Amino acid sequence: MNVRQDQLFQLLQNYKKICVYGLGSDQTKPSFTVPLFLRSKGWDIVGVHPRAHSEGGFKTYKTLKEVPPEYRKFVDVFRASDKITQVVDEVLDVGDVEVFWLQLGVYNDEAEKRAEQAGLKVVSDRCPVIELRK
Repeated sequence: MNVRQDQLFQLLQNYKKICVYGLGSDQTKPSFTVPLFLRSKGWDIVGVHPRAHSEGGFKTYKTLKEVPPEYRKFVDVFRASDKITQVVDEVLDVGDVEVFWLQLGVYNDEAEKRAEQAGLKVVSDRCPVIELRK
């Protein structure tokens, strides 16, 4: 993680369009409730999910490459830690991501280092909802 704790709130304020990688359709899970909360507070949210859906009124895409570029600048990731290497591959492939945020409980030192070396702001093991409530 190359973003200091005291910079997280401002980072969220600077990006009002967010792509949630792994935005699920199960309304009881954080991969749905976190984007729902962010949307209720003014963020414009789209998602990536292998089975694209429109649950909750969210527009989802099957791959990050399909997501409109203005939403790819900030990518909030709901994937298992052991899958983050593949997500970083996809993020670096599209080339226009600025913020790579890994949700609470998600981290992968090797993948994070690759993202940092590519110039991305990297946040790991944090939830935007918790940071906004602080």
